[in-house]
Amino acid sequence: MPDLAPFATHPDKSRGRLFVQSASPTRGPFQRDRDRIIHSSAFRRLRNKTQVFIANEGDYFRTRLTHSLEVAQIARTIARVLNVDEDLAEAMALAHDLGHTCFGHAGEKALNEAMKPYGGFYHNDQTFRLLTILEKKYAAFDGLNLTWEMLEGVAKHNGPLVGEKIPPTIRAFQNEYDLELGSYAGIEAQIAALSDDIAYNTHDFDDGFNAGMFTMDELAALPIFDTIVKETRQRYPNIEERRLMNEIVREAIGVLVADLLNETKSRLAKLNPKSAEDIRAAKQPVVAFSEKVEASLNVLRDFLFKHMYRAEKVKLMNRQADQLVKGLFDSFFNNPSLLPVTWVERFADKTTLEDLPSRARMVADYIAGMTDSFAVLEFKRLYPDKPL
Repeated sequence: MPDLAPFATHPDKSRGRLFVQSASPTRGPFQRDRDRIIHSSAFRRLRNKTQVFIANEGDYFRTRLTHSLEVAQIARTIARVLNVDEDLAEAMALAHDLGHTCFGHAGEKALNEAMKPYGGFYHNDQTFRLLTILEKKYAAFDGLNLTWEMLEGVAKHNGPLVGEKIPPTIRAFQNEYDLELGSYAGIEAQIAALSDDIAYNTHDFDDGFNAGMFTMDELAALPIFDTIVKETRQRYPNIEERRLMNEIVREAIGVLVADLLNETKSRLAKLNPKSAEDIRAAKQPVVAFSEKVEASLNVLRDFLFKHMYRAEKVKLMNRQADQLVKGLFDSFFNNPSLLPVTWVERFADKTTLEDLPSRARMVADYIAGMTDSFAVLEFKRLYPDKPL
């Protein structure tokens, strides 16, 4: 491995794990984190969890798994150019959506509403629960026992956490293992977070176009895409629209990556960080888009909300998801005996079942882990006469 930049998160300087383990003879600590994520049951379930379109709408639409892989590829590329730790950036990217429920943001919204009296539900906090509590693969500890740097990055995926912004699982863990929540995460975590933005701001356009939610001419009127569409049409005047879209998405990713790298290098030059701690102590993130591109991304987000996320087809799927998730929650919460015996044995005792917040959290953990298809099967089992 080439020498990393001084401001990178150096694996040989890792702060270690909550439960001390001997070093691997073949892998660095962040490689080990990545491998534990890939081998987790939560990661496997992402293959049948909705990104925007429910899986049975078609095989060509992205799922949480394919989205996570795309984010990881982008993150690894950016990390390599900036000469920081690729393994850590990749691991962050692969883990960032583990806590998402079935049926995408609609499922999360429904579960959050059901959990409102008991502390709410937040997918990033659920990711943290999976990594520190719910995955039960090892004899010596619950969770995956990831490095401090990995857990810090997951907790701060959306930036520093203070006061009421700290969700319950992360808050409880913080009392045991200080993640320095008030500062920014290391540069690899920041790379993973914005790689997520790059992936969904380009690939959601691809899925939306395939679903017929907007036309190529509408796309050509948007910032970032306008020049790309014009130049690609000039270069390939007879190209079919499907292949044209592939070219546009590929070029758009390149434009966003290039802008992020230019802005990040500029910020690094001004900050002149000598260590990963200097990145954490900075007053703003070092990984960022330029103001011009950030403004363009806001226009793209507004377009997606209007034409895709709030489209009637998606709203219908969201209404079905709301009915399904809330129905599952009501049934399991009011009658825990409907839960699988193995689940109750792993996560509950008499105290848990009698304490309503604890029972609600156990039910939320079970529902959040469901794939789309399994959630539908469970709903039909519990409500055989109720159509979706």
